[in-house]
Amino acid sequence: MSARPRSQAMPSRRLFLGAAAATTAALAVDLSLGAPPAHAADSAYVMGYFTESPSGLGTDYGLHLAVSTDSLDWTPLNQNNPVVTPTAGAGGLRDPFIMRKRDGGFIVLATDLKGTDWGHNSQTIHVWDSADLRTFTNYRRPHLHDMVTHSWAPEAFWDASRGQYAILYSAVNSTGHNVLMVNHTSDFTTVSAPQVFFDPGYDVIDGDMAVGVNGVNHLYFKRNGTLVGARSTSLNPGSFTPFGTAVSHGGTEAPTLVKSLTSNTWYLWGDTYTPNGVLYAWQTTDLAAGTWTPVDQKLYTHPVNAKHCTIAPITAAEHGNLLARWGAPAWNRLKSYNHPARYVRHADYLARIDTYPFDPYTDAQWKLVPGLADSSGVSFQSVSHPTRYLRHYDYQVRLDANDGTAVFAQDATFHRVAGLADASWSSFRSHNHPTRYIRHSGYALRVDPVGTATDRADATFSVGH
Repeated sequence: MSARPRSQAMPSRRLFLGAAAATTAALAVDLSLGAPPAHAADSAYVMGYFTESPSGLGTDYGLHLAVSTDSLDWTPLNQNNPVVTPTAGAGGLRDPFIMRKRDGGFIVLATDLKGTDWGHNSQTIHVWDSADLRTFTNYRRPHLHDMVTHSWAPEAFWDASRGQYAILYSAVNSTGHNVLMVNHTSDFTTVSAPQVFFDPGYDVIDGDMAVGVNGVNHLYFKRNGTLVGARSTSLNPGSFTPFGTAVSHGGTEAPTLVKSLTSNTWYLWGDTYTPNGVLYAWQTTDLAAGTWTPVDQKLYTHPVNAKHCTIAPITAAEHGNLLARWGAPAWNRLKSYNHPARYVRHADYLARIDTYPFDPYTDAQWKLVPGLADSSGVSFQSVSHPTRYLRHYDYQVRLDANDGTAVFAQDATFHRVAGLADASWSSFRSHNHPTRYIRHSGYALRVDPVGTATDRADATFSVGH
């Protein structure tokens, strides 16, 4: 998606509520929630998002979920299909947000917008309650304001000084540019009158909060395609002051702050729209410094086609229950070790590594099945062309229909071994040419002998989703 005029900035948002690692059965005091009732210690994460792909084949404006144990490597649920979709308003959502409420359950908020009509006006947002993110109840659309504008990228946080939740969102008010507005509520049904929460004098959207971090509240937002920070020692509207160094990777929006549950590391996720549909991450161990270092793309994999994510901590039991309810994908993607922006896909029945995103996105999805010639090995069955498998022919790797012959079975069978460049990754040795491995050369896949460090890197891949 191309960048929009300043007055039509694309909606997005995200929020993390500052949960510290808890090592006891009772949750440590979460300053963002103001000492909620104890629950089991958080040890995993859930991501919410909607999906868009370059030509729309992977586009869906419902709530999608993924889970992770480290907040970096994500497993999409329900085959990357939505788990709930709005039934009123525009009939779709963007910019979902998930937060654990003080009663231990979850609240889900989202922009009331289906598609990319940036001129669509809506004074409401989508809201669901959920005890466990396996069922969604009490769907409603609270009315936030009477302005002729949108209510983009809603998020929420607990304001202990008021004893209420705050709903933060982007709208164009009488200033003529996007500002961050706030309403307060106890039940996400009845809300207070809107107030301007943050207006630095220029367009800002996608507010994301980390509350009560060493006595300081941090707000990240989008300005001119970059992610920028502001901070305040209070949660009063108008009290935040910009600080720190902006980050971006092309046109970037939808900041999402995430505190590691096991270290002092903070992550800042951002969603790019040039190119559209790629999430990038930055990290710091000092949120107060306002400076961020890019995270190597080798270290994280986000769900395919994911847009405008929200990330919240969950317990190990909730992580397991979500996988049990929605299921992990039946397919995998293969990411290149030395070109981690590229994934193995087929194009014109030839195998290669291409930069994500692309359509058809299913060309990069594979079912790893028992080897056709040796069940201890593996064969790669195409999701988009299920009668076809990766096989080598004249040492070139291509996608051919299984003709049932022994030669085809052997050409299409590989043995997965520890990654030649990194043992935590994987390499794939040819079954009938055991001195050769799948590797990329000029971005095309081949089976070749491996000798140099470059060869080993070319022959190393991650198997994920």
